Amino acid sequence: MFFLAGSAVLAATALLVVRYLHWDQPAVSPEAASRLYPVVSPEHRAALKALLNEDRAVDPVLLHGDVWWLLRWGSVIVISVGIAATAAGWCVSGRLLRPLNEITRTAEQVAGRTLHQRIALSAPPGEVKTLADSFDRMLERLDESFAGQGRFVANAAHELKTPLALNRTLVEVAMNRRDATESLRNLGENLLKVNARHERLIDALLALARSDSGTMECLPTDLGRLAETVLAHAAESAREAGITVSSDLDAAPLQGDPTLLEQLTRNLVDNAIRYNHHGGTVHVTTRLGPDAAVLVVTNTGPSIAPSEVPTLFQPFRRLTDRVDSAKGSGLGLSIVQAIAHTHGGEARADPRPKGGLDLTVTLPLSHPGPGRAARPRTPVRLAAQRPGSDTRLVQSGGTDT
Repeated sequence: MFFLAGSAVLAATALLVVRYLHWDQPAVSPEAASRLYPVVSPEHRAALKALLNEDRAVDPVLLHGDVWWLLRWGSVIVISVGIAATAAGWCVSGRLLRPLNEITRTAEQVAGRTLHQRIALSAPPGEVKTLADSFDRMLERLDESFAGQGRFVANAAHELKTPLALNRTLVEVAMNRRDATESLRNLGENLLKVNARHERLIDALLALARSDSGTMECLPTDLGRLAETVLAHAAESAREAGITVSSDLDAAPLQGDPTLLEQLTRNLVDNAIRYNHHGGTVHVTTRLGPDAAVLVVTNTGPSIAPSEVPTLFQPFRRLTDRVDSAKGSGLGLSIVQAIAHTHGGEARADPRPKGGLDLTVTLPLSHPGPGRAARPRTPVRLAAQRPGSDTRLVQSGGTDT
């Protein structure tokens, strides 16, 4: 803007000079000249007359040189002052925009599923300070809202576990009675299956609420050992389903929550076994990258279009046209993605050409960066007590008793 304005002023100045020196101007009237004659000596009157009326022509060569001299040195001045103004404007604008850069960095961290970061801008009162404070208040309200939602889900899930445990006990007692008929036992087995499915759903909701709330412990963990433990527990179900399980487990140490990471690995392996066909395969790989630990679970199964892959990570979404919806709750991969994000990592699914998926989880080796810091667990007591009974479910520091 300064260069444009300076160039326009310089061009206008040159045009005015040319017009003043080169364009024809009206001659001095005889009356004006006669008024000057009395004050001029007789010997100078002829020269005055020639100066006023006759010798008014300007040498074109001299005029051309003067105009170019004006343009040349005027351009030098405009460029010099323009460079100085640009440098000063750059410094001033950078100082003014520095608070906006802080707001942008905080917004990017919040976009990474973290609501604990605040701008806390130290600046004099003004428009930018007001914007930063408003942004902090908005984050505070969002953080409280999401934390309350997570607590509500966790409380509701815990409250539901006690009646389910009581229902299971009553059904088992009825099935084991001596006078129980065959039809009663068949009904009891079906009720136990439904009850077990509800318990799995509640456990999944608890894991999802905990991972979404960001409450995690940061301890040294080996992803390879966790995968080995999970595969040992899943061996029986794989044999019953006719699935061949293989592994290539390298040591992958990292800082994370062992319980959540075990839940992540278990969900991936269970999904790979559950949504597979008889005679299919599951292969689990762990490896250590330059700055991340990687877990890959590959399985055969139904063909999945690339456009359907994002749906797999949405809660309670299943590909019901290709898989049996009764096999799961639709929360397995949602929990995997939530736990990966809590640890600052990512979960990705790639469909295989012949059916099945390649599920890859990448987790950073160190503690989550700024804005992803884990919040300490606070003891929570949840009670579901029947009248006249001492049965009580209590959670304290993450331990159920």
